[in-house]
Amino acid sequence: MAKNLVIVESPAKVKTIRKFLGTNYEVDASNGHVRDLPKSSLGIDVDHDYEPKYITIRGKGDILSKLRKEVKKADKIYLATDPDREGEAISWHLMKALKLDEQEGKKVYRVSFNEITKTAVKNSLKTPRKIDMDLVDAQQTRRMLDRMVGYSISPLLWAKVKRGLSAGRVQSVALRMICDREDEIQAFIPEEYWNLEAELMQEGSQKPMKAKLHGTRQGKLAVHKKEEMDQVLADLKGQDFVVEEVKNGERVKKPPIPFTTSTLQQEASKVLNFSTQKTMRLAQQLYEGVDIKGHDTVGLITYLRTDSTRVAEEADAAAKKYVEQAYGSKYVLKNDVAQKNKGKIQDAHEAIRPTDITLTPAKVKDSLQRDQFRLYQLIWKRFTASRMQPAVYETVSVKIAAGRYLFALSASKLAFDGFMSVYVQEEDKEAANTLLGKLEQGDVLKLGQLAPSQHFTQPPAHYTEASLVKALEEQGIGRPSTYAPTITTILARRYVTKENKNLYVTELGEVVNGIMRKCFPSIVDTSFTANMEQLLDKIGDGTVRWKTVVENFYPDLDEAVKVARDTLESVKIADEVSDVICDICGRNMVIKYGPHGKFLACPGFPDCKNTKPYLEKIGVACPKCGKDVVIRKTKKGRRFYGCENNPDCEFMSWQRPSKEKCPQCGGYMVERGNRLLCADPQCGYSMDMKTKEE
Repeated sequence: MAKNLVIVESPAKVKTIRKFLGTNYEVDASNGHVRDLPKSSLGIDVDHDYEPKYITIRGKGDILSKLRKEVKKADKIYLATDPDREGEAISWHLMKALKLDEQEGKKVYRVSFNEITKTAVKNSLKTPRKIDMDLVDAQQTRRMLDRMVGYSISPLLWAKVKRGLSAGRVQSVALRMICDREDEIQAFIPEEYWNLEAELMQEGSQKPMKAKLHGTRQGKLAVHKKEEMDQVLADLKGQDFVVEEVKNGERVKKPPIPFTTSTLQQEASKVLNFSTQKTMRLAQQLYEGVDIKGHDTVGLITYLRTDSTRVAEEADAAAKKYVEQAYGSKYVLKNDVAQKNKGKIQDAHEAIRPTDITLTPAKVKDSLQRDQFRLYQLIWKRFTASRMQPAVYETVSVKIAAGRYLFALSASKLAFDGFMSVYVQEEDKEAANTLLGKLEQGDVLKLGQLAPSQHFTQPPAHYTEASLVKALEEQGIGRPSTYAPTITTILARRYVTKENKNLYVTELGEVVNGIMRKCFPSIVDTSFTANMEQLLDKIGDGTVRWKTVVENFYPDLDEAVKVARDTLESVKIADEVSDVICDICGRNMVIKYGPHGKFLACPGFPDCKNTKPYLEKIGVACPKCGKDVVIRKTKKGRRFYGCENNPDCEFMSWQRPSKEKCPQCGGYMVERGNRLLCADPQCGYSMDMKTKEE
């Protein structure tokens, strides 16, 4: 009998797939890539048509040796790596490393499946194809561009800042986005505004209603100062609060769209507090196969790297059938929720969904680890909800007149839960208001009290992993497979630190970003990077030649590196001599960069290993004790301003303090962009630095 060999990427898949196929099939794994560019050199022959030089990855020799023995026994070889560019390239590298294209009498096929189920695997073996060289070229190009950036720029960072740093084509853009957001936050000037709430009572009712000031008959009213609010309150004295308009209506909330890689990472971060890396690791396990009681090993979800929201017809039908049986026919979605796939969609994949809708979270809970279960439950609920009817709210909105002012009152009540019987997103968790009592036009309401409240506009939020992934996707930077590794890299390099989900740039990150923006503006330009992603997509669909992209990219990069070397010669970033004397050997200590930023070290190392924290004074006296204010770091590397007399003095500020006192309240002021702000938000005083200097 003919012997068939199926080669997959991951050993975890071997166990799952072997159970689906008979004894006539041998299943083995390559453990990911088997060939790559060498670590010791660029690995691209820039003088001879940019040919890449691939070598066997260290440690993969034994795996290839074993696979060669299996190839000898087999008549048919099926390359069954992942269904994306990376998987296509791994199949091509396997073909080259195992010399499958040179062996006579052997039939070599490429197969791929979106889910690891018996049906999907067997169907793919019935419809094999050739390796898609356009996809391979797209992956090769991405790898070469990334290598060119990393190997050209990283040595400059080693020379000027510290060893072990790196620059990357996508990571450098992500770092720039985080730095830009930090700049926006630092430059943000809060603006004061006031709200007014009226507590009103309907005759015969014991429950007060809270109406908000909306405006006047001329339109919306913005109240910016206390004096303006005092005038409004004065105008309202003695006025009747009369119902002017009552509108009853209906609000429909559409069901969610199934998960893509990006939306799964975002929702898992918000709901489960998972990092992007953890989400992908758990999703990989669910995709590759888990032992489920009564079902053997099952791949529970479809392929996890996708930016498509498409759902296979069979899966759609199965889900609707399940919904009808579990919830009733009125819950079944009649018309599919469609989202137009954007032009940058990489592959004709499906959305991320359960492979078998009848394997409910309750059925698999005992077979999964806690976090595996939580992620599977999120995916199952989202997909099930996407095949269900919208939720419907009954709404009422009321306009109340008081003199020349109009107040607004609204309420809603869930009339039909639809998809929300299965899946409720964070933003929908606010309790639905009970509908108001029967208000009618002309009703006079009794005023309980007027409650004015002062507020200040808030700066843009710091990026979280979830919001950074969303921003990268919206700007067309990176692909589903790159979001998690990009964020992991900038955190590992300590360019960015994470505190309470928020991402903050470290001093080290600021230095690296500064060099990249000065010397390599195109590399950190979001539009340039997004255009490059589009070119990679065009290589993938066969409309652009891959070498054209590489040969247009490298000369400009090479020239920028040469200019940067000359430019950076005059920049002294590390090893500045300080006026601090080493208390062990008497030398002047020097400023160096460590994982958390600057520190003082004795230049006599290794004879003298003395180090000290580097406390950079900013020329401002501590508002609490009068000692010097210095720049400090949190344990994770985020910068703040504190007193040198710490821990005896606990003064700290996230913004740089100023020498100026607030002329309004006497407190200290901080610098925000080109303005000075009172540190007390209740005061709200601010002045332009230029005005102050004049």
